[in-house]
Amino acid sequence: MKVILLGPPGAGKGTQARQLAEKYGIPQLSTGDMLRAALKAGTEVGLKAKAAMEAGALVPDEVVVGIIADRIQEADCQKGFILDGFPRTVPQAQELDKMLAGRGMAIDHVIDIACDAEALVARITGRSTCSKCGEGYHAQHKKPAQAGICDKCGGTLTQRADDNEETVRNRLTVYEAQTAPVIGFYRPGGVFKEVDGMADMGAVFKALCAILG
Repeated sequence: MKVILLGPPGAGKGTQARQLAEKYGIPQLSTGDMLRAALKAGTEVGLKAKAAMEAGALVPDEVVVGIIADRIQEADCQKGFILDGFPRTVPQAQELDKMLAGRGMAIDHVIDIACDAEALVARITGRSTCSKCGEGYHAQHKKPAQAGICDKCGGTLTQRADDNEETVRNRLTVYEAQTAPVIGFYRPGGVFKEVDGMADMGAVFKALCAILG
């Protein structure tokens, strides 16, 4: 089972991907993690990525797809994998499909966690995390008993520097321009589905599982 999870920043892709990976016994593949691993291992594609990064350029799509190609050959991917946050653009989706086709494979499910942009701004700008134990909080949905203090361990709550309204709106604009067209790329193939990302996390997970079977 080869799955792509799409959705705007703050939609909860990472959280849902981790839960699905655990349920179905297939790995969650994050391109950022794979890129770091390839650089550390000094693989051929890792060295190509390193050269691009040292030159101050974006890592080319074919190099990122090459890193995925290397990763899916590993034993834990035999039953499938979940791509979290990739492809981000239509050219990346085209490169990915071409690579998989060359291996006699194809994506089985592309699922978009659809969300309302204004609600996402409120969701993202309201969240904070304990700097000590990592427990998450939210100004509207999960307030700590004492402002700025973690209920679990007494640690200080912090907010990511990029979780301010201006940055969040910019990230959503970039997503709409670059990544939303990926939906149009996959929709005609019959593998695309959409779930309501504004539902609570448990309901979103159940909807995803209903699609995956």
